[in-house]
Amino acid sequence: MASAAEQLAANINFAAFAKATDLQKRIWYTIIALVVYRIGTFIPIPGVDPSRFAEAFQQQSGGILGMFNTFSGGAVERMAVFALNVMPYISASIIVQLMATSIPSLERLKKEGEVGRKQLNQYTRYLTLLLAVVQSYGIGISLQTSGIATHPGFFFLASTVITLTGGTMFLMWLGEQVTARGVGNGISLIIFTGIVSDMPRVIIQTLSLARTGDINPFAVFAIGAVLLAAIVFIVFIERSQRRLVVQYPKRQQAGGGISMGERSFLPLKINTAGVIPPIFASSLLMLPTTVISFMGMGADAPEWVAIMQGYIGYGKPGHMALYALGIIFFCFFYTSIVFNPEETADNLRKYGGFLPGIRPGKKTAEYLDYVLTRLTVIGAAYITLVCLLPEILISYYAVPFYLGGTSIMIVISVTLDTVAQIQSHLVAHQYEGLIKRSKLRGAGAGMIKK
Repeated sequence: MASAAEQLAANINFAAFAKATDLQKRIWYTIIALVVYRIGTFIPIPGVDPSRFAEAFQQQSGGILGMFNTFSGGAVERMAVFALNVMPYISASIIVQLMATSIPSLERLKKEGEVGRKQLNQYTRYLTLLLAVVQSYGIGISLQTSGIATHPGFFFLASTVITLTGGTMFLMWLGEQVTARGVGNGISLIIFTGIVSDMPRVIIQTLSLARTGDINPFAVFAIGAVLLAAIVFIVFIERSQRRLVVQYPKRQQAGGGISMGERSFLPLKINTAGVIPPIFASSLLMLPTTVISFMGMGADAPEWVAIMQGYIGYGKPGHMALYALGIIFFCFFYTSIVFNPEETADNLRKYGGFLPGIRPGKKTAEYLDYVLTRLTVIGAAYITLVCLLPEILISYYAVPFYLGGTSIMIVISVTLDTVAQIQSHLVAHQYEGLIKRSKLRGAGAGMIKK
């Protein structure tokens, strides 16, 4: 099966693209929105000593802060108004989705269609605001205790909380506007833009360190080879599907004939959960790891902080193990949310479809759950390998910045999704043109007949 990119390359018609004015407006809207986002990553929050913060950030640039900085497009490095990025929104959306499976009232809202979806989105916004306030307050406290704030006190904390929270809420609104009026998923494109914008700096920094001898050139070659292999592997897995044959019975036609039974496929992706598991697993580990890192910066740091850094500090075996367990857990959990075997089996039975050799109803649901569980095992192993292998290399070779497999997964997934949406808009425009021409021909024939 050809990918969306291959279909776009094969079917692209620049004349049709030039006529697709609606698609052009959507693309321009998306570009302008992302430019606004990039401008915001260069506006620092008030009351922060740039030199002292740069020194503190440099000490943690290869750790969890480096990963967060990559996702935010360098906003953390500059402590800009968009330093929190959309991470609170992602955490809030996942928490709401998890709660919707365990709380009956939220589960009913989930099944109410568009009205329920809007209400759940509203709950997500409220939770985003709460998480952004808590995280921005924690950042303000950390900046004060580290001596980075120029004028510590209540007004500094208030301005930090208002600025960072306002930046997150603006990005949430901007992402929703891009989803509605632009091309692609707005939140995903914001993260994508941050990662892509930081990649040239990372590549140049890597080559500079290799030239000066700070990093072994063999390490650069090894990391590059692993990342290239990871890209090929990610594209292969993301395109891979398990197709289950769905058979529809023969039906009586109006003229007395019998139509032959149709056969279709039920595609099941190997990685049904997408990039949600590594993002959420890293988000859960981000808070304790960051707190421990800041607590260990002082000379009078408690002894237990050093012990915890030795076990769950970034790049340590304990951190890797917890990260892997988190990825595996959320792979299975999120897959159970986005795909319901019982609901799929009921829909197949409702429309007369069945899996050959499997009884409709409960047996079909059990078989779908069996197949999906095996696929999720493969998907979880794939995500864990892609996310941990670059982390191990970075930790082993002591690379002073973050360059992980999670970023590569996000870039590839968002690219494939955006290209698929552009392809669908072009196809819809072509179909719309064909319908208009057929209507005009029909009207012209009617006039001639008269």
